[in-house]
Amino acid sequence: MTGVKDKAVLITGASSGIGEAAVRELAKAGARLFIGARRGDRLQALAQELGSNVAWRELDVTDAANFGAFVDAAEQKLGRIDALVNNAGVMPLSPLAALKRDEWKKMIDVNIHGVLNGIAAVLPRFVAQRSGHIVNVASIGAHLVVPTGAVYCATKYAVWAITEGLRQEHDDIRATIISPGVVETELGNDISDAQTAAALQGWRKKSLTPDAIGRAILYALEQPEGVDVNEVIVRPTAAGM
Repeated sequence: MTGVKDKAVLITGASSGIGEAAVRELAKAGARLFIGARRGDRLQALAQELGSNVAWRELDVTDAANFGAFVDAAEQKLGRIDALVNNAGVMPLSPLAALKRDEWKKMIDVNIHGVLNGIAAVLPRFVAQRSGHIVNVASIGAHLVVPTGAVYCATKYAVWAITEGLRQEHDDIRATIISPGVVETELGNDISDAQTAAALQGWRKKSLTPDAIGRAILYALEQPEGVDVNEVIVRPTAAGM
């Protein structure tokens, strides 16, 4: 199959930002979508706007049982699952010396365990049907480390490694990692360190809009079965990092 028309695609973190942009791009291309996030009201509004090819369910990616139920519901609704886009993520940046242990744990739980929970929920199905595609949204932080980003970047390095390991272990399953540079989204709105929050606003003076990453996800998904786009890095043209 070439293109995404009628493909059954699951997207997490779909209530805003990159996730919402991916939903819009894929819906426009004719995919059948099952979307998840914690904010059900936003999912419902998006699904109502885009029509019958978009269904939704609230999702906490850190809860393995909840993710499993999400995938079960998607399969019941769509009949099969062709691809999962693991997009949900958090980025409460801070200096290590601030000792924000709860925020470190949250990043590890959402950004790493959330991805693994998604993989665990779909992988047996993909193995059984001998096809499937997992797209993990990481960050330019999977390739470099910046001050205040040590833990966040560590989680994205982990996502890179997990994606590459998945690719090597399965000849019939495609694995893609999308690494965006700075994007104008809600990511980072939960930063509690005032100096870091101010710095983020400076970084975002040179930023992408989320639709740029939505199109990158679409590009990876629409390739024919024998083509695996392993990694895409997308930065603003003027970006310094």
